[in-house]
Amino acid sequence: LWNAREEVAKALDYLANTNILIILLLIPEQLFMYFCCGQIFFSYMAAKKDARKVSWWNLMRISLELNFMNHAVPSGGVSGLGYVAWRFKPYGASAAQASFMYVLRYAITTFANQAQTLIAIAILAVTGSVAAENRYMLWIVGVISVAVIGMVIGGSAIASNKRALSWASKTFTRLANFVVKAVTFGKKTEALKQETVDNFCMEIHGNFAEAKRNRRILKKPIFWGILYSFFEVATYWVVATSMGHPELMPQIMVAEAVGSVLGAVIPTPGGAGGYEASMAGVMWALGVDFGLATAVVVTTRVIVLVGTIVSGYGFYQHAIAKIGKEEKAEIEEINRRGI
Repeated sequence: LWNAREEVAKALDYLANTNILIILLLIPEQLFMYFCCGQIFFSYMAAKKDARKVSWWNLMRISLELNFMNHAVPSGGVSGLGYVAWRFKPYGASAAQASFMYVLRYAITTFANQAQTLIAIAILAVTGSVAAENRYMLWIVGVISVAVIGMVIGGSAIASNKRALSWASKTFTRLANFVVKAVTFGKKTEALKQETVDNFCMEIHGNFAEAKRNRRILKKPIFWGILYSFFEVATYWVVATSMGHPELMPQIMVAEAVGSVLGAVIPTPGGAGGYEASMAGVMWALGVDFGLATAVVVTTRVIVLVGTIVSGYGFYQHAIAKIGKEEKAEIEEINRRGI
């Protein structure tokens, strides 16, 4: 920040000239994005004919609630897998189905996000929008995107093979416990129980095998997942447009792919810090003024965070207020067993 203090000052200038009317477009844009996220879950359940009918209001409410939970309440208490399973139970989803839908949601959106990144890379390469000395960044991001897509495909292949999944379950559990033991200097020797991970993986395998036999049930979730991924990136484009730079969509797509990958591995809430720095850095490497890139990324992240809290906190609190002793015990049992 100190070395880039002049660029940060430029970023403040960009913020001073932001078109507020365009920024307000983020309200319907974000609401529709959350609607798409909810449709990933409910369209899958409806295709299986397991779900009860849900109104658009309830769909939006649950989507905003789960979005808040994912960002603000990442673990502990009534959050996590047990909470999600409990929340979907009144709509006809079992705990195992809720687990699978969550994995499916991230698989679809990750694949779609990286696929649109490759399209953006092709556009930047063909149009010559990136200086020759900076085209290395397109290659780096391209390799990252292909690797992530390969991981999604590889994960799907493992999930479809019970023996491979069993091996992956044991390997992951041992590795996780080894890392936790090393980090805590032996004070905590077991972060994950093998039985819990095995139960979770086998439930995922069962639902994956069913979806593979009846691929029709995946058509609508994939459609809504593609829309969700596009509008997630479009959030940055709206902010860039409000600053007078609507031409930055390809650069934003490429940079957001890197930010999302780093944000997933950096141990801070939502990948804060690393996400913003990497995204702004990639946009700068692709020829965008660093002050503009910083203003777009930081402004968007702040707006999204505030929107997440404002839109989801009340719904989340209202939902957990209904949890009684039996429901809480059920959630804790699901968290313990991992299904």
